[in-house]
Amino acid sequence: MNSQPAASAPPVSDAVRWTQIVVGIVCMVAAANIQYAWTLFVPEIQATHGWTRASIQTAFTIFVVVQTWLTPIEGYFIDKYGPRVIVAAGGFFTGLSWVVDSYAGSLGMLYVGSAIGGIGVGCVYATCVNNALKWFPEKRGLAVGLTAGGYGAGSALTILPISAMIHSSGYQTTFFWFGLLQGALIIAASLFLRMPQKEQVKASTKVAQTRRDYTLGEAIRTPVFWVMWAMFIGTVTGGLMAVAQLGVIAHDLGVKETPVSVLGLTMAALPFALMLDRVMNGISRPLFGFISDHIGREATMFVAFTLEGVGIIMLSRFGHDPMMFLILSGMVFLAWGEVYSLFSATSADTFGTKHAGKIYGVLYCAKGVAALLVPMGNLLMEATGTWATVLYVTATMDLTAAACALLVLKPMLARHHARNAELARRAEQGETGHAVPVGAAAGTANG
Repeated sequence: MNSQPAASAPPVSDAVRWTQIVVGIVCMVAAANIQYAWTLFVPEIQATHGWTRASIQTAFTIFVVVQTWLTPIEGYFIDKYGPRVIVAAGGFFTGLSWVVDSYAGSLGMLYVGSAIGGIGVGCVYATCVNNALKWFPEKRGLAVGLTAGGYGAGSALTILPISAMIHSSGYQTTFFWFGLLQGALIIAASLFLRMPQKEQVKASTKVAQTRRDYTLGEAIRTPVFWVMWAMFIGTVTGGLMAVAQLGVIAHDLGVKETPVSVLGLTMAALPFALMLDRVMNGISRPLFGFISDHIGREATMFVAFTLEGVGIIMLSRFGHDPMMFLILSGMVFLAWGEVYSLFSATSADTFGTKHAGKIYGVLYCAKGVAALLVPMGNLLMEATGTWATVLYVTATMDLTAAACALLVLKPMLARHHARNAELARRAEQGETGHAVPVGAAAGTANG
């Protein structure tokens, strides 16, 4: 019997593809509170146990470090087993995390709960972003932005219920029941996830995207990878510090309980800012992702990183005014959230999607490095007596990354794609007698 060539997978409708994005968003929304609602629990934990603010915030750092630094391992399992199994496991650990926190009578147990949450959220986040990258290569920025936006804006739906339950029933009860609810929702949604088969999707015609699927080893040997890694740290630090410390900053600036009225809605400045920030954070990811699909990733990075740096500087200058605190914190989160859509999309554009889980997993570890800088914000504030010093340092990091986007990253990526295109042309014309190692090609491209 003559062997027949393998048939291409049948094309899928846009409805099928968008269903995958919607399911991913649901999972991200359910996982978001572990990071974005954390600031609501810190004062209650401190009041109950008398632990120092810095020791409690160490739990947040542990969560972020575990979430990010285990992502390469999770990426390996994503590429091997697909999204369904990994997200279901992530849902279990996400729910377990807050259940453990609800019983935590010591800092050690609180840290264990944070580490479990890092595993769970890491599984959910990495898998859903990876799935979006693969389903929509021609709209990669938008698809990843919408998915990551679910994580950024998801907690806006639950900020008030969580805050109300903390005040009515205590933070332990809130941890327990929201933990069970969030975990169950993620597990249920995971049953609908799957990856596209080969030839079911088409590449972008507007953004340069590699034809090569780099392995992890090949990707990390390219200078462009480490430029993106450094830029990731520079831009994500300020936002992480705001996420973890916004309640503390509002308290120290004297605006935490001050009423603010907008369009007939009156709330205390902090919960109002928390809701607005989550919405802006969520809008940011698909908005800037969509823009990057049309004008390029590097130009979009420059605009967003500059906006974040300027917003942080203005927050340090005018944050004592409750209305300005509300507006400027929203501006910072609008400009910060896009890092999670732009860097993941740029990584897939640069290195392909076959090993995207592992490659972006290592790139995402930059968030873990940034998380280690979060407790240093408290130390720097205590040493200088003002948050202005901390905010100016993070703003400088943002503005430096903005300049690097145009002056360093853009020309490096241009050389990278040009070199790969030339190698592909030569291979098609039979000018090379053997395969060219991808790592060597990439190193030349980015040298």
